[in-house]
Amino acid sequence: MELSFSRTNGIIDTLIESLLAEVGTIHHPELIREMIISALKSGIECNYLADLKLLNNTMKEMRYTTNVFAPYRPKKKVTIFGSARTEPHEQIYQTCVTFSRKLAEKGFMIITGGGPGIMQAGNEGAGSENSFAVNIRLPFEQQPNPVMLQNPRLINYKYFFNRKVAFVKESSALAVFPGGFGTLDEAMEVFTLIQTGKTSPKPLVLIDDNDGYWDRWFEFVKTCILGKGFISAEDFSIFTITRDVDEAIQIIEQFYRTYHSLRFFEERLIIRLNKELTQAQVEELENEFPEIRRDGSRITRCAPLPEEADEPDLLRLPRISLQFNHQHYGLLMAFIGRINSF
Repeated sequence: MELSFSRTNGIIDTLIESLLAEVGTIHHPELIREMIISALKSGIECNYLADLKLLNNTMKEMRYTTNVFAPYRPKKKVTIFGSARTEPHEQIYQTCVTFSRKLAEKGFMIITGGGPGIMQAGNEGAGSENSFAVNIRLPFEQQPNPVMLQNPRLINYKYFFNRKVAFVKESSALAVFPGGFGTLDEAMEVFTLIQTGKTSPKPLVLIDDNDGYWDRWFEFVKTCILGKGFISAEDFSIFTITRDVDEAIQIIEQFYRTYHSLRFFEERLIIRLNKELTQAQVEELENEFPEIRRDGSRITRCAPLPEEADEPDLLRLPRISLQFNHQHYGLLMAFIGRINSF
């Protein structure tokens, strides 16, 4: 049978509606209906068992992730990446403990990969009560650390890609300590997501050790990546390198000083603010960042759009609006930094 997402499926649509009604309280039933149709279409179109297992397990892991994080949505969280092989006696381990402890004291929660090394240091500093662990099942290195072993906010993933979604989607900021292939993979993915606008802007802090791990990486980036034109200089606005945990925390807090969040409606970018900007400040932004606006468009102060009614807790916030060109996400990070200077 050919199924469609439009309501042209006859008795199948009737059965789905009956199923939804029988279950009772269903949030956003139109979306749930499409998910059911997607599952049915997969069963019709795919006869390869491994692919169906992948779809099924992905859905189950993401549903459980949402369920674990949902009660803590109002709280800001910082994701910490770093090597599983860092030992507790090493200075960078203790730096991470201090960093996460100070963040927890300021009301942040910590997300780590849940394993040993820097991950354990992040959970240790914040304490189990302020921590999440998004662990990956591996044959070595990645058993849950003792801080998080019995924690209800421990999630064990089969798939790296679901785990990566949790790391980025649920965080307000990310801190990356020195590490191996896994750490660099996680860091580079965040660079890419911010650079291409596939995740909301958020501070990315690279916390260096005394050997200059990130300093040496930065030299490579400037010489080999920027030098060959593979990135633009504006992309350096995406991250900050520091050895000072207090500076790292200040960068994270400063990012949300005036800026609150953003949302796209086609070409229109709405930036929600913690305090209202004056018209003179808006004009300064226009003059300093013409590259991020479509030609002939303006930056304006505005009221919430009708489409924002699905986030009622944010309707009280002042806003500015612009026609973003979807090209300069590095400059968008700098633009947010300028907003926070007011």
